[in-house]
Amino acid sequence: MTDSMFRKLPDAAPSLLTVYIDGQPVKAEEGESVAGVLLREESAASRTTPVFESPRAPFCMMGVCFDCLAVVDGAPSTQSCLVTVKEGMRVERQLGRRRVGV
Repeated sequence: MTDSMFRKLPDAAPSLLTVYIDGQPVKAEEGESVAGVLLREESAASRTTPVFESPRAPFCMMGVCFDCLAVVDGAPSTQSCLVTVKEGMRVERQLGRRRVGV
């Protein structure tokens, strides 16, 4: 884990699982959101904007702002703050314009 300003508080006995972010294995705790896991990464960005490719990271964490969009298990434009991690889940940062039919 990096020296991110977002860290999980210690839990008595966390149930750990592995998710893959851009193909890299990352430890996550059962019950946390995909956005929460992304915020602990060195690059917290979950997507880049379609026109200027500016990095965007999860912001509101309640499904209102759409800054947390990512590709989750092949589904583009998924609000990662509303999705709970599952063992083996594959998350990709959504870079630029969404590819239709991928």
